Amino acid sequence: MERPSDEGDLIQSIFFAGHRKRANDIRRNNTRFVHYTTAEVAASIITRRFVWMRNLQTMNDHMEFEHGFRCLKSAYNDEKSGGFLKTTLESLFPGFREELERRFDWWSPLLRSNTYLTCISEHRRSENNYGRLSMWRAYGGGNGVAVVMNNRPFLTESEALNAYTSPVSYLDDKRFRSEFDHLAKNIKKNMGFIHSLGKESVLNLVFHAFRFFALCTKHPGFHEEKEWRIIYSPDLEPSNRIAEDIHSVRGVPQKIYKIPLEDVPDEGLVGVRIPDLIERIIIGPTQYPQAMFQAFEKLLKDAGVENPGELPGVNYLGRSASIILAGGSEA
Repeated sequence: MERPSDEGDLIQSIFFAGHRKRANDIRRNNTRFVHYTTAEVAASIITRRFVWMRNLQTMNDHMEFEHGFRCLKSAYNDEKSGGFLKTTLESLFPGFREELERRFDWWSPLLRSNTYLTCISEHRRSENNYGRLSMWRAYGGGNGVAVVMNNRPFLTESEALNAYTSPVSYLDDKRFRSEFDHLAKNIKKNMGFIHSLGKESVLNLVFHAFRFFALCTKHPGFHEEKEWRIIYSPDLEPSNRIAEDIHSVRGVPQKIYKIPLEDVPDEGLVGVRIPDLIERIIIGPTQYPQAMFQAFEKLLKDAGVENPGELPGVNYLGRSASIILAGGSEA
């Protein structure tokens, strides 16, 4: 394989090849991200300058997280796929298999019970006016909003928050095993470089590759969502910038974590402020399109967005409407 000039790129291409490819596709096509939610939640994000992260056990499709863990376990225990990876790593560092299994088995219950995340989706240009019907149905409720965002802060490499953006892969057991085999083959092709990193560093890299395999694999039936996840594991990598709080969601009190929408330029995190982050807001099916338009126009203006109502295209579909509010500039 072609060796990237930067060591970090090489590590990404070996251990996180799927993520690297998807991120490069987003950059090349300048694809936006979108967060489908209720108007109430969107207004809270703009006003309070925080995005909530909820425990994966409280999400709509929380049982789907077990799909990733099951696929990983099946591939790792497979005589051919798992056997090849184990043999390769043992040849690099004797005793590696035992230490990896001990580490992942110890952390696995905590990854299941104490991982927090925010879900976003890739946004096609063809969806700029009306959004995606399946997402309105799943997440919009009676007064849905799609917050379309620029991609820069999600793709920038930074440890300012210790929360990381990763694409979701929609895989059955067979296709998951193919991705798993790809990781093993990449390690085999780059054994000299990997050995130079040292055993502890490689343990961390393989552990995190397994972590994102487990947390970011969903059943192929969900592929239309084109989901990405911002993942935070406070037990594993705590952050002094992400605040813990308790809120009631649909009558259920629960712990949440709040991502501050503020730049940390000294640590490479930029483009997070509301005027830079939000490219547009699409107001979805609702009985009150004009009232919501006026409210979000003021909220965006108060947040520092210039002329947020300059694209007031209103498209009535019975009781539903698509009202576009321009936020940050569209490149």
